[in-house]
Amino acid sequence: MTAISARPPGRVPTARLLLLHLVSRRVPAAVVALAACGAVLRIGLHWRWIYATGPGAEELPVVIEGAAAAVIAVATASPFGEPERATGRWLPYLRLADALVLTLTTVGVLAAGAAAAGLPGGTLAIARNVAGLAGLGLLSSAVLGGLLAWIGPMAYALVADFAILQAWQTPWMWPARPPHDGGAALCAGLAFAVGLLVTTLRGARDPAHE
Repeated sequence: MTAISARPPGRVPTARLLLLHLVSRRVPAAVVALAACGAVLRIGLHWRWIYATGPGAEELPVVIEGAAAAVIAVATASPFGEPERATGRWLPYLRLADALVLTLTTVGVLAAGAAAAGLPGGTLAIARNVAGLAGLGLLSSAVLGGLLAWIGPMAYALVADFAILQAWQTPWMWPARPPHDGGAALCAGLAFAVGLLVTTLRGARDPAHE
């Protein structure tokens, strides 16, 4: 008698589905790139490219945070485009998991790179800046597509550096505000929440041919 498989025909195991999704979004490569961002931050602090005070105290870390957020944003790119939206009910949860895991990984590697190095603002500023920049990147992916989503966080990081130099006071330029500034944290958190919601529900704007 032929044995009957316990798995329904055509059903992909959850673990394999997750692995395939992570590979399709280049998440392993993204983690390597994020680790490189953390290493650059650590090297910059060690070799005094970034100082505890004065020029470079906040500007270069914000550029590194923007680059890390750009990695998160590009990782939303889908190789399947619009047809993927009809593949099943798990896709929004997978998108949400991708964004959360990569954002937390970014905060972790940058905080590790800045550990015991006297980075202005410390882990609190890193978490706030990365969350806000990641949110802008996720929004960019929904508007521009995953492969161009890096434009949003990198453009914002450059403007934020100018805001730091000019001592702007608006909370919407949160990298220019102190780490315990409630308004800046609220604006960064709002950007992240909106970006996360849009990415979860809609995903990147990627046609199938891309």
